[in-house]
Amino acid sequence: MVDQAETKTSGGFGETVKVIVQALLLALVIRTVLFQPFSIPSGSMMPTLVQGDYLFVSKWSYGYSKYSFPSLKPWIGYLPFEGRIIAMAPTRGDVIVFRKPGDEETDYIKRLIGLPGDRIQVRDGILFLNDVAVPREAAGEFTAEDGSKVQQFTETLPNGVSYLTLDLSPNSTGDNTREFVVPPDHYFMMGDNRDNSLDSRFDVGYVPAENLVGKAQVIFFSIGGNSSPLKIWDWPTELRPSRFFSWLS
Repeated sequence: MVDQAETKTSGGFGETVKVIVQALLLALVIRTVLFQPFSIPSGSMMPTLVQGDYLFVSKWSYGYSKYSFPSLKPWIGYLPFEGRIIAMAPTRGDVIVFRKPGDEETDYIKRLIGLPGDRIQVRDGILFLNDVAVPREAAGEFTAEDGSKVQQFTETLPNGVSYLTLDLSPNSTGDNTREFVVPPDHYFMMGDNRDNSLDSRFDVGYVPAENLVGKAQVIFFSIGGNSSPLKIWDWPTELRPSRFFSWLS
């Protein structure tokens, strides 16, 4: 009887370990191939995304490159292929996570504005695509967590994608730029917080197609006050439930 009991106990422990290993492998596959969680560390994409938002990025949206598998790097390094496999072109207006050119260890998140061959310029705060002004309409004020208010505008791209942008200053560095011509297999990215975003107008430059990580799809969690999701005691005052499960255009 003792031997039978020990056998059952051992079998139960083995099954538990097996289930845990399977769950971890499934989570690794999901994170590597399907969805990657991403947190917003700054205000460069306000008002669309604010600091403390947590979102899911779909890895399959544009196919896969060597930057699509960061969780495998400790074991096998970046995969030894160039370009993308199962490649699909992004759509103008997508909110995209990508690796910064020249600093491929750093993730950035911006909105796709310019496709290969496009001519991009900002004149007096107005975005021009191929020498045509992108429609821009006043949309009231955005109220930040500190209570400050900022003028916001609705921009509508040629394919009909609309989103809100912020204008912190009428004469900032990024309000008047040279004309950018997007090279083949590259993209031009801009933050929605136009006067507080290091993007393709500045040191980010044109983003190679290979550097795209995925498309931002949905905010699944959001917490303010520079708090952490692990600080459960902050939840009653800092959670932003109205932002939970907000889909991104």
